Amino acid sequence: MTLYPLIRSILFTQDPEFIHDVALGALKIPAVSRALPSFLPPPPSCPTTVWGLQFRNPVGLAAGFDKNAEAINSWAAMGFGFVEIGTVTPRPQHGNPKPRIHRFPAQRAIVNSMGFPNHGADAVAKRLSSPRPPGMPIGANVGKNRGTSIESAADDYVECLRHLYPHADYFALNISSPNTPGLRHLQDANAIRDLLSAVARERDSLATDAGRKPVVVKIAPDLEDDQIGAIVAAAQETGIDGIVATNTTTDHSALPNHIPLAGGMSGLPLLDLSLRIVRIVRERSGGALPIIGCGGISKREHFERMIEAGASLVQVYTGFVYEGPLIAHHLLHARR
Repeated sequence: MTLYPLIRSILFTQDPEFIHDVALGALKIPAVSRALPSFLPPPPSCPTTVWGLQFRNPVGLAAGFDKNAEAINSWAAMGFGFVEIGTVTPRPQHGNPKPRIHRFPAQRAIVNSMGFPNHGADAVAKRLSSPRPPGMPIGANVGKNRGTSIESAADDYVECLRHLYPHADYFALNISSPNTPGLRHLQDANAIRDLLSAVARERDSLATDAGRKPVVVKIAPDLEDDQIGAIVAAAQETGIDGIVATNTTTDHSALPNHIPLAGGMSGLPLLDLSLRIVRIVRERSGGALPIIGCGGISKREHFERMIEAGASLVQVYTGFVYEGPLIAHHLLHARR
């Protein structure tokens, strides 16, 4: 895959969402996923156990790329240790108006304002019921529909859990996307405790038949220390199992200032923000809450810094876009 920089230069002449859809369309074809192992090295092995789940390595694909769980076999072939699908909402929705993805190659960044476009929890649950690669946990990132009020948001998260619980290995509550109006208010101290309590009760009820599965909460990189502390306390009090740190940032100061855009920025400028949040979560939880580090990871050095900061697992998205399908191999090379 040393040709990837050349391929990328060609792909980057096209609309980002169009290229994403074309790539995903190809990767979900069974013949393509079956052929990939012939062209790629074996998946990197760095066995990791978190929440009692066995990960063949700690590098995962973050939520947002495979929203509807359509290309699971291809992600396994590329060497990812796990995949987080979604964000999934109870009912299908189209998301925000296009264009809604913007690349900034000089900054190794992307700004998106997608707004949770997905096929809905029922359709995704049916897709996840199909046979999947052995030994690769699948997380389900869930959120609320745009039309659901913040006051009723817990109902949407609970409904997603009911649909997806038999089929996913862990669940990530997306309360931090900047692209659904009002969603980040769920990170407020009172709102977060009510939401996590409702989800934990539902998880415990569903665990009677399918066993207890981890639930984590995905938080923003733009929080103050006290806000992070309140979320950590609420998670520990309600029995939530971990934190994903972090989602995209609304701070676009690293980008050219003549391009005003709505949405969240991901990629390299996010790295230090995410590292800060990971360190604070580790400190505030006394190291008791496992952390998935996400934000700006594209090189071995970034991976090592995230693990040293306190992450047990890491996820990539923008790094995958810029570095290509061997990113899991590159990140783990130094740990083999």
